[in-house]
Amino acid sequence: MRERLPEYLKRPIIDTDMTRNVRKILKNRCLNTVCENARCPNKNECYSANTATFLIMGNVCTRNCRYCNISCERPQPLDEEEPLHIAEAVRDLGLKYTVITSVTRDDLPDGGASHFARCIQEIRRLTPGVKIEILTPDFKGDINALDVIINAKPDVFNHNIETVRQVFKKARPQGDYDLSLSVLKYIKENSSIVTKSGLMVGLGETMEDIKETFTDLKNCGCNIVTAGQYIQPSKKHLEVSKYYTLEEFDGIKHLARECGIEDYAIAPLVRSSYKAAELV
Repeated sequence: MRERLPEYLKRPIIDTDMTRNVRKILKNRCLNTVCENARCPNKNECYSANTATFLIMGNVCTRNCRYCNISCERPQPLDEEEPLHIAEAVRDLGLKYTVITSVTRDDLPDGGASHFARCIQEIRRLTPGVKIEILTPDFKGDINALDVIINAKPDVFNHNIETVRQVFKKARPQGDYDLSLSVLKYIKENSSIVTKSGLMVGLGETMEDIKETFTDLKNCGCNIVTAGQYIQPSKKHLEVSKYYTLEEFDGIKHLARECGIEDYAIAPLVRSSYKAAELV
């Protein structure tokens, strides 16, 4: 039997003119959001603030991470109009800061790096003042793909480590902990782009494991770190091993500071792009 969700992890349903307007704009542009596809608990709060995290390159993934609600299937060809539609939605929503993420596309030669770059270019063309954060897969560590990202000059490069080393292979069987660290390190050492990463807790890690991960992120120059509670999307996904209390989250914040991380968002419902603009 699954442990009951603590009250502090529950969010009320919000349905306002603002949330309906965001949904309408996304639907009219045929756009996906990670808010919907990954069942983010902060979706309605973000929609109420006239924002959303765009999910590009389709809504199915070539990897099967055991915590993620996005399906693993054969993906469709890229929509060549998507970068323009993303830029139009950013303009129509009146955003000052936007976050773009994607499914993993191991089927593409560059993992989709050039598609990220086109989205950045189109947004800058239509709304030059908008700050852009991208949350990318690991591109298999392909240096050429990472150089494409660097040359596109996003304001923030986010790549999530997702979990600690001890749990990593259980949660992300097709990923690699050290490869993810090397991606963050390469961006930091070869550009002036702000780097960011995040992880979930509640997958079987210890506080010492979390501290090790914070240290690893600090050592590869990561500027911003996020951490939140893992919530099981369905019975098919990894079970929650532990719901951290609010006091324990205070302890995780202390660990971050102890490891030299100055900019962080750590709380039960924090997700990668939650209140992203406020952290930069």
